[in-house]
Amino acid sequence: MTDTFTITARNQIKRGSKKADYRKEAVYQLIDRLKTGHVAFVENNEPRSLPLTIWRIDDDLYCHSANKGRFSNALISGQLLCVSFAINNQWVMSKSAYHHSANYESAVLFCTGERLSAEEDFHRVFKAVINQIEPDRWDQIRPPSAKEMKATTLIKLTIQSASFKSRTGGPNEEPEDMEIPVWHGVLDA
Repeated sequence: MTDTFTITARNQIKRGSKKADYRKEAVYQLIDRLKTGHVAFVENNEPRSLPLTIWRIDDDLYCHSANKGRFSNALISGQLLCVSFAINNQWVMSKSAYHHSANYESAVLFCTGERLSAEEDFHRVFKAVINQIEPDRWDQIRPPSAKEMKATTLIKLTIQSASFKSRTGGPNEEPEDMEIPVWHGVLDA
């Protein structure tokens, strides 16, 4: 298994390509830290994007939703999904309006979804998710009941491709702007 995502026409970062990173480690670290992403899909020929708690286990993502809801039906329909994660870490303050920016991290993933309905899948995934929050907690709580599993759609998102992009550092200033008597630098977001 490779440590990087293959660069394709779909996931290639063209603007700001020097900020691009296709290493799985970069993508996965952001997912694991944020655990909240936006899932974009098409429903009735209209775009949708919904924020969702998403967990990574190995090379796959997992989420859950109400059973038979339109959201879960869209995710398991076989269509290509776009999942994004982003955080703004700092504001970059410049002496020029044009050069104001942000220091950020972002990941965009293309996935397909499938429903997992076997009891062993529920227990394996929910155990891993809960133990990511607090180690060994699964052994101290009640697992999902048959009724709870029936009301829930557990979704595995298989990653087809992904990319990571980030910016760090201070403002890019024009030499002629350096004489402007205003502070420039970075502010925590």
